[in-house]
Amino acid sequence: MASALTILFLEPSYPKPSISLSPSWGVSLGGAVAVWCRGQRQGMRFVLNKEGRHFPPVASNGLEAVFHISNVSREDGGSYSCSYQNRSGSAPASSPSDPVELAVRDPSLPRPSISLSPTGVTAAGADVTIRCRGQRRDVRFFLHKAGDLNPPGHMDPAGDGAEFHIPSVGRQDGGNYSCSYRPRSEPFVSSDPSDPVQLVVAAPPGCPDFTNANIARLALGAVVLLVLGLILAEAYYSRLREMP
Repeated sequence: MASALTILFLEPSYPKPSISLSPSWGVSLGGAVAVWCRGQRQGMRFVLNKEGRHFPPVASNGLEAVFHISNVSREDGGSYSCSYQNRSGSAPASSPSDPVELAVRDPSLPRPSISLSPTGVTAAGADVTIRCRGQRRDVRFFLHKAGDLNPPGHMDPAGDGAEFHIPSVGRQDGGNYSCSYRPRSEPFVSSDPSDPVQLVVAAPPGCPDFTNANIARLALGAVVLLVLGLILAEAYYSRLREMP
């Protein structure tokens, strides 16, 4: 009589970690990058994975571990994720983190150019086009906004350039933009970014400029404090003069 076979599926026992890169956007060939993995339990063992490649685990006494990659090569570009489990390995590992992309910048690739249309100060609600142009075909362009932690938008070009459209711009769309490109044959190898271009969005009609209003309030407050200080000083010295 054949015995029954029982298969156990072990659910992950820990919440999935988060992962980040430093520097956060790309690293040049030969440079160094740190991959940070942060969990929700202390005293864990972290594992970094890259498309089937497993890095040596790192034990941590805190909530996070760091993996250092030095002398970065083209092969180091790619999608990374991490997971963690207790040091004894007696419990199932966490689910893997959301992936993060490491783009390796190749300084030999010509930098692209970038331009805005319309130029100058843009009225709120207008449509803006950001044009990126390179010197190579069969590439994919990426648009970056300074300070934005979200993954960069990308677009396939028509010829040697690409257009990014921002409809009905608001004040939140203002900032410095740059673009880069990646050859299709090497999807994680990138050019250096273009020089930045600044998108300035004017306040809508009738909308107060809170920046100027705050400056005015601070100036008024400083004047009030100065007047109060002069009154108190005058009262103090008057009192001294009245004393025998």
